[in-house]
This record gives sequence, C-alpha cells and structure tokens, in this order.
Amino acid sequence: MFKRFKFSSIPNRYKSIIRLILDNKKRLLVAMFLMILVAGTTAATAYLIEPVLDDIFLKQNADMLKIIPLLIVFVYFIRSASMVGQAYLMSFVGEEIIRRLRNDLFDRIQDLSLAFFQHERTGVLMSRITNDVNIVKAMVSTAVTGALRDCFTIVFLTGVIFYQDWKLATFAFLILPLAMFPFVKYGRRVRTVSTDSQETMADLSAFLHETFAGSKVVKAFCMENYEKKRFDKMTQSLFDLQLKGVIARHMSSAVMEFLAGLGIAFIIFYGGYRVIGGTSTPGTFFSFLTAVLLLYDPVRKLSEFNNAIQEGMAATNRVYDIIEIKNDIVEPENPILLSSASHGIQFNHVYFSYDQKPVLKDISLEVQSGQIVGIVGMSGGGKSSLVNLIPRFYDVTDGNIVIDGIDIRKFSIESLRKQIAIVTQEPILFNDTIKKNIIYGRPDATEDEIIEAAKSAYAYDFIMRLPNQMDTSIGELGGRLSGGEKQRLCIARALIKNAPILILDEATSSLDTEAENIVRKALNNLMKGRTTFVIAHRLSTIQSADMIIVLVNGEIVERGKHDTLLKKNGEYSKLYQMQFKQESSSKKLSVISTISQMYHLSKKS
Repeated sequence: MFKRFKFSSIPNRYKSIIRLILDNKKRLLVAMFLMILVAGTTAATAYLIEPVLDDIFLKQNADMLKIIPLLIVFVYFIRSASMVGQAYLMSFVGEEIIRRLRNDLFDRIQDLSLAFFQHERTGVLMSRITNDVNIVKAMVSTAVTGALRDCFTIVFLTGVIFYQDWKLATFAFLILPLAMFPFVKYGRRVRTVSTDSQETMADLSAFLHETFAGSKVVKAFCMENYEKKRFDKMTQSLFDLQLKGVIARHMSSAVMEFLAGLGIAFIIFYGGYRVIGGTSTPGTFFSFLTAVLLLYDPVRKLSEFNNAIQEGMAATNRVYDIIEIKNDIVEPENPILLSSASHGIQFNHVYFSYDQKPVLKDISLEVQSGQIVGIVGMSGGGKSSLVNLIPRFYDVTDGNIVIDGIDIRKFSIESLRKQIAIVTQEPILFNDTIKKNIIYGRPDATEDEIIEAAKSAYAYDFIMRLPNQMDTSIGELGGRLSGGEKQRLCIARALIKNAPILILDEATSSLDTEAENIVRKALNNLMKGRTTFVIAHRLSTIQSADMIIVLVNGEIVERGKHDTLLKKNGEYSKLYQMQFKQESSSKKLSVISTISQMYHLSKKS
C-alpha cells in the first residue's frame, strides 16, 4: 500500500533547493506558460498531419491548401518565440539559484572554525564550490526545465492520440509501464556513480592544489615522475567512473528506445490493418503515428533528465554536507561587545584537547594590560594552541579564559577578534595591491594612516621603490616580494588595525639575520602599549619580556623573567644553552667559509 506523499517527508536539503526555486515563482509561472505553448504547438503539429493528408492530398481541397500552410507558419512562430522565452527565464532562475547556493556555501565555509579547515583539503572545498554547484545548476536549469516541458508535451500529445484513435492509443500505452524499470534502476546507478565521480574530482582538485603549491619541493627532490604517476592513477580512476556513468546513463535510454521501437512497430501493423480494412483514414493514421513518434521522444528524454537530476541530487548532497555542518565555535545568545580599551587576560585552569588528544593541561596564567608575554618550548608543546584560544579559533575543553573579568565566550566573536591583531610565522598576503593588503580588516583607513603604518613597519622605503608603489600588485601569497618584505607588510596590516591585544606566532623564525633585524624593529613599534603574546623561536627576541612561560607537553613548567629563568638551570636554561651552541656553531661555520673564500681568491690572483 502506497503512503501518501508529504512535503515534510522530503529531506531538508532538498526542501532548501525547492524554496530557492519557488523564490522565483513569477518567472517560473511565465516559463511554465511558455512551456505549455511549446507543448501545445508540438501537439498541433501532429494534429495538422490529418487535414494535410485527408483534405489536401486525398480530397484536393484548394481552400485548405491556402489555410493550413499559414496555420503551420503561425504555430511554428509561436513555438520558436515560446522556446526562446522559456529558455531565458529558466536559465535566469537556474543561474540565480546557483549564485545564491554558491554564496551560501562560501559563507558557511568562511564561518566555520579553524578545526574544519585542518580536516578538509583546500582543493576539495574548491571543487564543492565550482564543480558540484555547476552540476546542481545543470539539474535546475536544464534537467528540471526539460522535464517540465516534456511532461506538458506528453500530456498534449496523449490527448491528440486518444482523440484520433483511443483503442490504438490504449495498446500503445501498454508498453509505458515497462519503461519505468530502466528509469528507476539505472537512475539509482547514475546517482551512485556520480557521487563517486564528484569525490574523485574533488581529490583531483586537492592533488593539483598541493602539487602546484609545493612545486619547489617537488623539483628539489626530483619527484616529478612520482607526481606524474600519482596523477595518472587518479585520472585513470576518474576515467573508469566516467565510463560506468556513460553505461548507466545510456542503458536507460537504449532500453526505452527499444521499447519505443516495439510500440511503433505494433502501431504500424495494427493501424495499417485498420486503414486497409477501411475503418480508419490515412490522415488519421499518419496523424496518430506522428503524435506517437513525437511522444516517444520526450518520454525517452525523461530518462536522460532523470539521470541529470540524479547527478544533481548527488551534488546537492555534497554541497549540503558542508552547509549543514555545525560550527563548534558558537556565538552567544546575548553577546557582549568588547571595547577597544587596553585589556588584561587571564587563563583559569584551561584544558584543551584536539581530536580527543590532550594538547593543553591546567594552564593558569594572568597577563596584565600592556604586558609582553614570551612563550617558549619545543615543537608540539602547545604554544600555538594556547594563543589560538584567545581569539576563539578553538574553544577550551575545560576551564575558561577571561578578558577584564568576563569569559571570552560571552563576547560577540566579531567584537572579540577586532581587538586582536596577529602576525604569524608564514606571512599570509592576498593577490592584490600593497595598499589593499595593508588596509585589510580596516578599509576605512586614511592615506596618512596607511603611510604611517608602512613607516612604522619599516616597509615604506621598499614600497616607494616599487613601480606602482602602494598600487603595486604583489602576486599570489605575495610571491613577488621577499620574506622580510612580506612580513613587514603583515606588521603594517596589524599596526593599522590598532588592536589592543597582539599575538606574534614565531613572526621572525623564517627570516635571515638581516631581515630579522629590520622586522624586529618593526615589531618593537607594533608591541608598544599592547598586551602581547610572543611565541619565540629565537629566545633573543623575548629577553626583555615582562614574563616568559615555558610549555612542555602542554603544561607550564616554568615562568618568570629571562635572567631569573636562566639562574634556575631548568627547561628554559636548557633551551637557551642549546640555541647558544647552535648560533656559535653557525658563526664558526660562517667564519670558516669566509676564510676559505678569501684563500681561493688569493690563489687565483
């Protein structure tokens, strides 16, 4: 027994697509009216076959010879105009839906936490926004349009068929239930194969993004052939899936073509028998046959449209798998706005776990407004995790972090992050002009403020030497600049934000000595009057910090000022001695190299 269909039984993600479609209901209604006209003219074409044969060719009626050609011209004019109109309107609706869906997907991705980005690959996300959404567009603007138009055509042609010969029509329609078998069976197969193909395409996009971004490493390790083989393996997998999809899609059409052939053969036999027997006219028979031939084409196309709809539903699932992800960083119900004044920060017995792995354990720390806190420790000790909790890139597992006595989870996320500036080890810049990168986050900055920030970051001089100065495009990730220049732009960006809380995550560790000295001067300007957390790779950068904490396996094992910690001969002292020896060794190697070069030059001369 069939259950009554209810809209509530449709999954929410499909309801969302339906709502997007219904938001354009006025255009849809006009498009549907035009589709009805197209379907009606198709049926009229089949119906006009009867008077053409019976009245013009058999009865040789001269009046009908003048009327019917004009009538056919009128029918085809209406048909052509209606086809253009409905195609434009449905394309408009489809493009509008996809634009909104793509925006919703991008908006959702932007709102998700850093944990999401660490689990998902960039190439996969790019594939969702580009490839998957385009497949949804094909479903909405092409498949749904075609299916609606052909359904109307089937209705009108069915009317013509039953009007001409209801007995013959009944026999012709006996074959239609058989057509549902391939329609359902291969439709499911198409959706499964399409899902696998889209996932493989996403993996391919991720692979391309990684290999292009890491092209220097690929070439340095002579791994070009290895990457070529990996790419070949992935394209072979995609090739196999595409072939499976071709078979699944065309088997359905092929079966329906064969069934159509059976139906037409029967109609010719039985209809011809009735014409010979005198119970039907040639005009009626050929009008009937034309209508059936025209009818089987939209019926066959319904199978193709079903395949496209199945692919679109698979793509819809992949898109909404992202849109429906719940953000683990939740905005409070009644958020408090954090002011732009100076702030003190306190960690109260903070625990943090990532993927159920403990990262920070019982962190208690009080930082006064304007203080500079140095954070040191071996790699994997939890230094970056600690500072990432302050802007709520992640939330604490237990305990709390308070600013001016208020739990940071009570502040609005936007107002909290507006009070925090960050300079990371890897300078992240955008493929835009220098000016746009400096004012990123504060687009209303004045020209004087931009110049002042550039000067304070020791970036103004090199900017003025560039061809277009502030309007110079810096390329993808700032690829046209040196490491030191990129970092100084990041410092200028942080300066112009003028946030009272500053996080420096190993901001000089990737620079050479000369660049580091310039950047360090810029950082000194940036830290003035701000509550600052400095993750230090080189301990010399935090010797003047108000407090230094040493993290080992996620716990604070030491805290104090530089001189005090050195006298303890603990973990900090070990790190300092280790780094001192490394720097001494580097200096010795540098001296030996210089002497060697001088010796070789003297021998040549």
